[in-house]
Amino acid sequence: MKKKALNLPEAKLPHVHLTKEHIEQESKKRISRINKEFAKGFSFIKDYPKSVTFFGSARFKETNPHYRKARSIAVRLSSLGYTIVTGGGPGIMEAANRGAYDTGGHSLGLNIKLPQEQVTNPYVTKSTEFHYFFSRKVALSFSAEAYLYFPGGFGTLDEFFEILTLVQTHRIAPVPIILVGADYWKPLDDFIKKQMAEKHRSVDRSDMKLYTITDDEDEVVRIVENAPLRDE
Repeated sequence: MKKKALNLPEAKLPHVHLTKEHIEQESKKRISRINKEFAKGFSFIKDYPKSVTFFGSARFKETNPHYRKARSIAVRLSSLGYTIVTGGGPGIMEAANRGAYDTGGHSLGLNIKLPQEQVTNPYVTKSTEFHYFFSRKVALSFSAEAYLYFPGGFGTLDEFFEILTLVQTHRIAPVPIILVGADYWKPLDDFIKKQMAEKHRSVDRSDMKLYTITDDEDEVVRIVENAPLRDE
């Protein structure tokens, strides 16, 4: 029986002496798995050429206003023919998948294997699973027509700055980056403006035009509809 691989923190791994041959063998196995995950993720997403990716906290329940708004926006976008893509978990991810599910649209989940198993939410109609966070993140950011960010934790901020940096450095074509939840995003926007742009000049003021903060569902839908289809 094949032993199941887990993403264990380094501190919990058994401490054993590794030979050069063992390290080389394990490296080849990891590289092979990484290549397979990239290929699987790209192939999975390419089957749905018109998509919007949702990011946000996994902790929000269905009574949370951000959950309700994510679901509502997903309903509208799915009704317009957009595939809804998420990380497949609970919270905002579930809300977005639920909105697509409500309309009978495509509701995709890109889940991650964790020591504490993250169960794919019941509103995902098609999913694929990843072992590595970085390969999953690349797949989530691959060729969507727009990226919607709701309030979240470190992972959400990591994903936001990843896409923002890729657009800023012209590694990917300009794409709508929409931050929903002004109560959460405005303080970050102020930090970028006052500390990064004005005080330290570590970014340009024009970089702040790369994203939009709004709570207006009509504006979100309008921005997405006006975005060109990506051909990557």
